[in-house]
Amino acid sequence: MTESGPDRVGAVTAAMARRVRELRAGRGWSFDELAGRSGVSKGMLVQIEGARTNPSVGTLCRVADAFGVNIAQLLEPAEERAVKITSADEAPVLWQGEHGGAARLLSGLGEPDLVELWDWRLLPGEAHRSLDHPRGTREVLHILDGTVIVRVDGQDHPVRAGETIEIHADREHGYRNDSDEPARLMMVVVTPSGEWDRRTRSRRPRQE
Repeated sequence: MTESGPDRVGAVTAAMARRVRELRAGRGWSFDELAGRSGVSKGMLVQIEGARTNPSVGTLCRVADAFGVNIAQLLEPAEERAVKITSADEAPVLWQGEHGGAARLLSGLGEPDLVELWDWRLLPGEAHRSLDHPRGTREVLHILDGTVIVRVDGQDHPVRAGETIEIHADREHGYRNDSDEPARLMMVVVTPSGEWDRRTRSRRPRQE
């Protein structure tokens, strides 16, 4: 997880540590139990709760899936508001490419299904690989600028500016920019609600 200012990074890391600790304690789970459910190592979970690491977006997804929440709810508890307006500058950068590209989590809704809105920027030569999400997860990507190669189940799908692609994201997938021009896309991720246990590949209702 990367952000432009060290103070912002520290605040997000601390908030995430507190929230993960609260969620785990509320369910009465040990580190071993959460590790088994999420597929994230016990050592990494200890680091996260101690606010001693900036985990990758893939790690955050697995932890969030285990709790049955979205990534936004790992960073701050969901608030009941009739209207909520936030600036893109306030959105955390949860992935950063080697050439300066970035992915911002603009918003996340927790009910009835989990919905996330992302703003991705891929500079030439950058790529992001994602492992499978929980069963039933879908992603919708709309390309604003450039061309993005969306890879699903080992097959490449070039998607150009002005085009939209819908994919089943409960299998290995990824995005890359093979062109000489920057690319930008908006992404909506929808995951059925419920705690996802990677050991049994099953879902159960989320604990409140």
